[in-house]
Amino acid sequence: MGTRELDQLRQIVLLFPEVNERFSHGAPCFFIQNRLALCYFHDNHRGDGRTTLWCPATQAVQEALVAAEPQRFFKPPTSSAGSFRNWLGVSLESMAGDAPDWSQIAVLLKEVYCSIAPKRFAAQVHEA
Repeated sequence: MGTRELDQLRQIVLLFPEVNERFSHGAPCFFIQNRLALCYFHDNHRGDGRTTLWCPATQAVQEALVAAEPQRFFKPPTSSAGSFRNWLGVSLESMAGDAPDWSQIAVLLKEVYCSIAPKRFAAQVHEA
């Protein structure tokens, strides 16, 4: 179902320094240096029937995007341990015939990367 979306996501995030992909909690996840979670890709997460991307975000960014475009952005459920509390969910499904805005997603992921990556890696992305 989400193979094309996962491939598109890979094309964006695997260009960032020191990013790798592995399964975590049953889903493809992209990590910086195999330890800092950059984003998760979910295809039918817990039977929700959706193809989504989850990434860390400040509460202000999360609230602003969810308020502006609730059909595209959402607050992922927080785990009992508090994981995903400050994360942003992004729908990767077509909405009313519109494909996901991959340029918008790329900008978002670049901002996320630069906010959580070690400074020497973030600097390389800013220079590009």
